[in-house]
Amino acid sequence: MQIIPTMELLGGVPVSLVRGNLDMPSRYHVDPIETARGWAAAGAEWMHLTDFDAIEGRDTNAELVEQIIREVGIPVQLGGGIRTAEAAESWIDKGAGRIVIGTLATQSPDAVQALAKRFPDQIVLAIDVWRGQLMRDGWRTGAALQPDALIEAFNATPLAAMLITDIDSDIEDTEAQLGVISGLADLAKAPVIASGVLRAPDDVARLKYVPHVSGALLGRALFTKTIDLDEALLVARPAPEAVADFI
Repeated sequence: MQIIPTMELLGGVPVSLVRGNLDMPSRYHVDPIETARGWAAAGAEWMHLTDFDAIEGRDTNAELVEQIIREVGIPVQLGGGIRTAEAAESWIDKGAGRIVIGTLATQSPDAVQALAKRFPDQIVLAIDVWRGQLMRDGWRTGAALQPDALIEAFNATPLAAMLITDIDSDIEDTEAQLGVISGLADLAKAPVIASGVLRAPDDVARLKYVPHVSGALLGRALFTKTIDLDEALLVARPAPEAVADFI
């Protein structure tokens, strides 16, 4: 399983949200570029970057996002406010390794399917689930489709991955549950990246054995130091194959 360190930007500063509320962010006073370079040095193969300002319709972080893409040394999976095919193409042209699309997929699925065919293995479908309902617009609005229907609609599309977020687990302080992730992962043909469920080292070990999950975002727990990236990468590695001790 691939561990993908995750940074969320608001006003140029890495943050995490308290119960998903953009008005109450926890701010981390670290250099975004140096932090991401550290993840690359630790052995991460990808990083995920969410631009909260872009979700609000602001381009405040655009220059910083471009700098991260150019300078950190690993490919960047970029999400946040990318609601047109043209915006997705623009970020791919600027070097983003993958683009995460959620709201646009619920509003114009044909456009997203065409985009994925044009850029195979570079489009990630975001599936954000709260109390069983598919959410869009930065988790603010319920979508008309059910999560399983969205997965089915894109199963024949050449996606890089489906990014499934269990919002309930992400915003609550209780132990993360894996039922939402595992149930939807069983339906997906594309690789599944789990989000919202890693808080402690044991969560990495548990998620590693959930069928059809190929990766997981690791964000808040990195910044609060409840999970060490080196340890998470080690735990997530495939177990060595058993070798017979006879000839």
